[in-house]
Amino acid sequence: MTGEGEMVPDVAMTRPDGSVVKPSDYKGRKWVLYFYPKDDTPGCTKEAQAFSALADEFSAAGVDVLGVSKDPPKKHGKFIEKYDLAVPLASDAEEGIANAMGVWVEKSMYGRTYMGMQRSTFLIDATGKVVRVWPKVKVAGHAEEVLEAAKAL
Repeated sequence: MTGEGEMVPDVAMTRPDGSVVKPSDYKGRKWVLYFYPKDDTPGCTKEAQAFSALADEFSAAGVDVLGVSKDPPKKHGKFIEKYDLAVPLASDAEEGIANAMGVWVEKSMYGRTYMGMQRSTFLIDATGKVVRVWPKVKVAGHAEEVLEAAKAL
């Protein structure tokens, strides 16, 4: 997994409108990159809603937020619309940035092993360097914890 002090790989992702976004687009800005398994599931919905509820506070702190999953761009658009999300989402359909960041991992459930997105968050400074990592995130209180760390950056 990409660790503190390492640069975020500049791998392209796709926004719901089909446009491309890359980490280099955030150069000069502090930002949060959070990975989540799947749109419209209970934990992922709560996480997106929590970041959305704090979107104005992140913005006031000069920190952008981007959520990423493997779901296709159109599904992200429906997810944003359904829950009136205030944070942008991007699709990593080919697991490019997820692999580069080390969050596309082997998981197991009910005795079945499969590859999936590990819920993880990265706080990134204006140069593109990771300054804090939250691996294997538990949703409750997470967005608030990230906001406090972002304010201190």
